[in-house]
Amino acid sequence: MLKQTLKREWKDFCILLGDIPTLVVVLFIMSVFAMNLLANKSINIPVDWLALDCGILVSWFAFFTMDVLTKHFGPGAATKVTVLAIAVNLFFCLLLYLGSLVPGMWGESYVEGSEELLNGALNRTFGGTWYVLLGSTVALFVSAVVNNFANFGIGRLFRRKPDGIVAYLFRTYVSTAVGQFTDNLTFALIVSHFFFGWSILQCVTCALTGMVAELLCELIFLYPGFAITRRWRKNGVGARYFAWRKSLGQTPQTENDIGGSAEILHDPE
Repeated sequence: MLKQTLKREWKDFCILLGDIPTLVVVLFIMSVFAMNLLANKSINIPVDWLALDCGILVSWFAFFTMDVLTKHFGPGAATKVTVLAIAVNLFFCLLLYLGSLVPGMWGESYVEGSEELLNGALNRTFGGTWYVLLGSTVALFVSAVVNNFANFGIGRLFRRKPDGIVAYLFRTYVSTAVGQFTDNLTFALIVSHFFFGWSILQCVTCALTGMVAELLCELIFLYPGFAITRRWRKNGVGARYFAWRKSLGQTPQTENDIGGSAEILHDPE
């Protein structure tokens, strides 16, 4: 029974990856990788109760992608892609760590009198710190689950026009706000509080202000996200995946599951 379940889940995952546009998966994985690297750099803020790191520059994109995937493919599918992104990120972090152990000098370390100091700092930055990697990994997974299923749950409240722009904007913005806050707070509590000495107040304000900053970034791309999901539905993106789910009798997570591939391919939108 377990073997059959694992084989079915693996086939489900493979069909899903085959149906999601490749560029979307690539950009999502790159945003996760960039978040992990940029989280090593803090942002200088002139007030002591506020602290931010540079991970906020790209973290909004990861949530933007998860929202698009959740709307079209469902929260389970979006979470599976998130797990893939986490696995790829960990693999490349391992490669960067191995690269940091290789004898040699970084190009930016050639400053007279400071070569060894700068080279060591660059090795530690690109090689990563275990607690930063742990914090970012846990924070991303927890916030992804919160974001994806909150997005799905909010979307179910819109019975009359579930595919309308109002429903998309509401489910996306609310779920992203909750997800971003969860991501920022989880990372701050695991990493910044215990290893950088941040106070609980700084962790909470970081989570709140980071959430606001990231929401402002995503606000620009809310309509493009809606347009993408509408185009995907019109063009039948994911038809094979939805047909597969329907054949298994799985619980519908989107209107695409309910309608099947035929409705997707002939959607009037």
